[in-house]
Amino acid sequence: MTTQTATPSLSFRGGTLGALTPLILLVLGLIYLSVFERAGTKPFWACAWVAMGVGLFLCRQRTAYCDSLLKGMGNSTATAIIALWLLAGVFGKLMAAGGLIDGLMWLGAAVGAEGAAFTLLAFAMAMVFALGTGTSTGTVIGLSPVLYPAGVLLGADPSMLAVAILSGAAFGDNLSPVSDTTIVSSYTQGAEIADVIRTRLPLALSAAAISMLIFLLFGASGEASASAVEVPSGHASGLVMLIPLAAVVFFALKRRHIVEAMFIGNLVAMLCALAIGAIGLGDLFSLPEARGESTGLIENGIASVTGAVLFALMVLALTQVILDTGLMEKLLDGARKRLVKDRASAETSIVAVTIAASTPLSANAPALLLVGPGLVRSLAQQFGISPARAANLMDCAVCTVFFLLPWHIVVAVWQEVIASTAVQNEVAAPSAFASFLTPYPWAMLVVLAVSILLRRRKQGTTEVAAV
Repeated sequence: MTTQTATPSLSFRGGTLGALTPLILLVLGLIYLSVFERAGTKPFWACAWVAMGVGLFLCRQRTAYCDSLLKGMGNSTATAIIALWLLAGVFGKLMAAGGLIDGLMWLGAAVGAEGAAFTLLAFAMAMVFALGTGTSTGTVIGLSPVLYPAGVLLGADPSMLAVAILSGAAFGDNLSPVSDTTIVSSYTQGAEIADVIRTRLPLALSAAAISMLIFLLFGASGEASASAVEVPSGHASGLVMLIPLAAVVFFALKRRHIVEAMFIGNLVAMLCALAIGAIGLGDLFSLPEARGESTGLIENGIASVTGAVLFALMVLALTQVILDTGLMEKLLDGARKRLVKDRASAETSIVAVTIAASTPLSANAPALLLVGPGLVRSLAQQFGISPARAANLMDCAVCTVFFLLPWHIVVAVWQEVIASTAVQNEVAAPSAFASFLTPYPWAMLVVLAVSILLRRRKQGTTEVAAV
């Protein structure tokens, strides 16, 4: 049995450019797929494979390079992300199968809102659904075909109604404990999800409050149709599926291990869905009729995140290679001398770097994986930024431009679903540039700026008092 030793510093042919070449190739590949609307975690596998292979032949210490790759794949961040994503995948499938959408539809029908009130209600329903399932794309797919035509016919402004659904999806992606961005941002910074949720809540709610005000002011078209259809009645029993979400948040905030909290949430979701008759035991797990077919919701949930899991492993491996070259320390030293002078500028840099990484890519979790483990974590440690604060800055930043730019996955899906729904129901379609008007991302940018400014003033006041 050999004793494990520390991975030696890696050097590459071509110096710094050679060391960065694998990461550059990865990013270029992701951008290429994104531009041609072929993005996704599975298509991204090939880009990561090519990047890893090129790095192997550019590195002067190939054995050490391989050790570095394995070190990145096998560290605690990687294993935690994998475990949580698997549980989150099953949780999301259970919540949808349990009838959460039906419960929200029943609530909407019971309220009977029109005009701006309906736009606001659509935002709230999307917030709740995204919080419960952790999927922004699933939210716009599940709610848009029902909420959009009914809202337009009930006097809601088409563009504002459409972006209300997208804003709700952004809120859930930003805050949900089962969201991939929450999981990745937390564990790349070594933060407890309980601390992250607790400290992120004021930021997310502030942005949501600003969005609500905008929807109330501009959410009505003033042209309610006489032939307006009713919101589908749904079933009140679906609201029972909010109990599993409450269970996950409760146990997480009680500082139970997040894997335990997620597993309990899975079990509670199963019991709730079974209790209301939404699913049967065979839907959870059963012997398929033919080889290769699904065994049920558990398998489907796990399968839904395997693409993200494998891509995350490869990105973390490449990130570890960059760390083992010593380039991160050099980059941070240079940034500190020229740009980053204090904690406030470090926080601003974290937000800027995250937005820069997420702008060209069509998926937000990969952007966090690219900048989180190395650059952001190092900046946070150097300037005394807590892990939860660093995770919040990353996650809030990635939930801004990601929900504005049309080449991002969720926006592209949202545009397609809204457009097809408008045609099918013969209602007005939103503006082609509606995604740029989505209030929640813009509100979050304002909230981040104010939060950083307030912390700078507080730090300055503390320093003056100490003198």
